[in-house]
Amino acid sequence: MTTAVLSTFYAPKGTYDLIPPDSEAFLAVREAMAAPLERAGYGYVETPGFEHVELFFRGVGESTDIVTKEMYTLTTKGGDELALRPEGTASVLRAALQANLHRGALPVKLWYSGSYYRYERPQAGRYRHFSQVGAEALGAEDPALDAELIILAADAYRSLGLRNFRLLLNSLGDKECRPVYRAALQDFLRALDLDEDTRRRVEINPLRVLDDKRDAVQKQLTGAPMMRDHLCEGCKEYHEQVRALLTAAGVEFEDDPKLVRGLDYYTRTTFEFVHDGLGSQSAVGGGGRYDGLSEMIGGPALPSVGWALGVDRTVLALRAENIELDTASRAAVFAVPLGDEARRALFGLVTELRRSGVAADFAYGGKGLKNAMKSANRSGARYAMVAGERDLAEGVVQLKDLESGEQTPLPLDAVVAEVRERLGRA
Repeated sequence: MTTAVLSTFYAPKGTYDLIPPDSEAFLAVREAMAAPLERAGYGYVETPGFEHVELFFRGVGESTDIVTKEMYTLTTKGGDELALRPEGTASVLRAALQANLHRGALPVKLWYSGSYYRYERPQAGRYRHFSQVGAEALGAEDPALDAELIILAADAYRSLGLRNFRLLLNSLGDKECRPVYRAALQDFLRALDLDEDTRRRVEINPLRVLDDKRDAVQKQLTGAPMMRDHLCEGCKEYHEQVRALLTAAGVEFEDDPKLVRGLDYYTRTTFEFVHDGLGSQSAVGGGGRYDGLSEMIGGPALPSVGWALGVDRTVLALRAENIELDTASRAAVFAVPLGDEARRALFGLVTELRRSGVAADFAYGGKGLKNAMKSANRSGARYAMVAGERDLAEGVVQLKDLESGEQTPLPLDAVVAEVRERLGRA
């Protein structure tokens, strides 16, 4: 009897290891999200996994759960207060300002991909370490830019085959009209039966109370004043232009007057993509305009808009719709050598195939024919390339089609060209 050997160490609670074959779906989702962005002129940016904690206090908002309850913080030996990044926008904007990108042509269009960290109660679709693809367009106040980003996100989801997602849309106004709405909302909320933490939130950022998911709070919000009834003419016109551009592009949306999202920096356009097959954690991505964030973190006025799409949540949405992504096989050709001379010859051919752009693998470890062919079948390869002493004496290898079972002898110097032609890569 054999006993399974377990490691002493395990991934921390609320995190996960991404390993094959699941990792193939994650890579395919990231690529699908990035492809429309690259076609639209967004350049790739990568920021550190941790930042000075003050960046998130100012940028994300001191009243948010992210900052008050969920942020991982640490103190360096030199006394610096740092935080693992809980979201991407503040870091990307900081990097753009530090590099003076805003002094060049505007808008600056950037996309990024990476891991983010929040101390949350782990559950399906909500982890303490999670993966996102994000996009930011910095330095332009234009409804076409808001619409562009929303369309690119919708196109990414469609390209993956997703159908059961919905786009929720709202406007949060600007510095002209939001103060009037804020005062009206505070007057309404102060009259409700709320706990002490929520009452503090009413004074700091009352819009966040609208985003409270607790039934006891939501039941009391009936009749609460809505931002859409307090928008100034400029914000109304801006929002109508965004809506018109989305409609013209064939992107369906639902107006949601209570949509706030969990970050304090949003202004005007706010949106969220939700999938009804994910239960309570239905959001798969979202974003909005954040025209004042640059000034909040010490930069110049730089009106901007962006989004972040959850890779983990999107993979769950694909599973909910039973969508199997067409991920590339790890190998198109699998070499099965029989004997030392064949090992040398086939290893050389595998190297040639790889250098010519064909994914190829090899039966390592001196396996016999039966076990090596099992490995070939498990690899997902279309062809097995088999050779023994007699084949080499005749100057050929046997190319076996693993789907049809048909086997063809090929001259050694013709293998690469023949395989490329059969795979449509000639």
